[in-house]
Amino acid sequence: MDDDVRPWDVAVPLVGAARRGDALAMDDLLKLVTPYVTRLCTPIAPADTADAVQESLLAVFRGLRGVRDPQAFYGWVRAVTVREAVRVARRTAGETPADPAEIGRLRDLLPGVGDELTAEVRDLLARLPVQHRTVLVLRELEGLDERTMAELLGVPEGTVKSRLNRARSSFRKAWTR
Repeated sequence: MDDDVRPWDVAVPLVGAARRGDALAMDDLLKLVTPYVTRLCTPIAPADTADAVQESLLAVFRGLRGVRDPQAFYGWVRAVTVREAVRVARRTAGETPADPAEIGRLRDLLPGVGDELTAEVRDLLARLPVQHRTVLVLRELEGLDERTMAELLGVPEGTVKSRLNRARSSFRKAWTR
């Protein structure tokens, strides 16, 4: 893919073709979004990333006909993926550390920490409740604001703000111990 071409621009014609039943377009579309879906699922459902990715892609496949605006496809994929990753993570009994490459942006929460993240930091993130991990991922990896996160998660904006505050606080407190 050309550096000037953005994935969501490539997705627009594929969405239309896939909605009309073009199986090759659907295959290309799922291949196109798989890295994005994986990037979202990895820190939210670290113990079951593969399951979360599979469930998310299946939900995209099943729900694509309901996408009215192909320009909004990536936002819709994000909503579907977060919902599925949270659902998979909640059913997981034991958690494993998240991938350090995916949580690298969280180092801003830890003053004085350089570019390297230790296993301790990965473990600390993985021990956060799913709802706290989710808001941290949406804020720090996706750069979403509270209003957008609230819409995506289906909770009031105040709930997102308090979860984000608690998640950051828990992350910092656990780090200083």
